[in-house]
Amino acid sequence: MLAKKNMVPFKGTKEQEAQLLEVISQLKDQEGSLMPILQKAQDIYGYLPIEVQTIISNETGIPLEKIYGVVTFYSQFSLYPKGKYNISVCLGTACYVKGSGDLFARLKERLGIEGGQTTSDGKFSLTDCRCIGACGLAPVLTVNEDVYGRLTVDDIDGIIAKYE
Repeated sequence: MLAKKNMVPFKGTKEQEAQLLEVISQLKDQEGSLMPILQKAQDIYGYLPIEVQTIISNETGIPLEKIYGVVTFYSQFSLYPKGKYNISVCLGTACYVKGSGDLFARLKERLGIEGGQTTSDGKFSLTDCRCIGACGLAPVLTVNEDVYGRLTVDDIDGIIAKYE
């Protein structure tokens, strides 16, 4: 399942690894250091793939299972890279009752990914959110900073085409 979900291969650089090792070296002996190490690692890489978690585990002695548990528990961390265009569909109450669930389903089908994933070319990632404060435009989605409202499923292909 993990291999299928992580569609974009890990492309960490030696420079990123050196930065991470420096961060770990500075923080690992402090009590409660795992969260700051993970936050800085995500700043360095943009996400926390298993390869980065393994480096952290090897360098700190913290079991990989514990690190993975923390990464998957806190919503601030991501196991997958973000695409060039992040599509976020509001699934809050106002948007949902006006069809945002159908929009989300159509996007998953059109892009060939699930929520939280990125297309294999790294162009699109798909997420959901609970409210963006544009309830009067429901249903709403964003592509990066662009807001699209009062949508139907038939609007999805045209929106995607603008970014392809």
